[in-house]
Amino acid sequence: MAAGGFCKLPDGMVVVALNLPSPTAREGLPGPSTDVRVLVHAQNRARALTRLRNLGLRAVYLRGNAEPPTPDEVTAVLHHPDGLIWRTAPGNGVPIGVVAVPELWRPIRSLLRGTAAAA
Repeated sequence: MAAGGFCKLPDGMVVVALNLPSPTAREGLPGPSTDVRVLVHAQNRARALTRLRNLGLRAVYLRGNAEPPTPDEVTAVLHHPDGLIWRTAPGNGVPIGVVAVPELWRPIRSLLRGTAAAA
């Protein structure tokens, strides 16, 4: 089960945030084996999850609202033309007490490109 959450925007749209295992780690491909934080902007939660499933992430479910998107994450996904972005989940592989430089958000195509090329 993926950790995540959602927030409803004033216009009725939602932003869904999920921590998922990297597709490259799941398929045994070379590459980073860390979790990724995926943000989806959609009309409702069901459509957000459908967008991910249509991209090949079939076993994606949202149960609860334990880790909703932060205001910075909402801003990032709203300013992206596709409304679907990802980056390495915060805290992956970073020792306690070390301040990590935040990673930039990337379009979902860059995450799925490696898995499609290997198939």
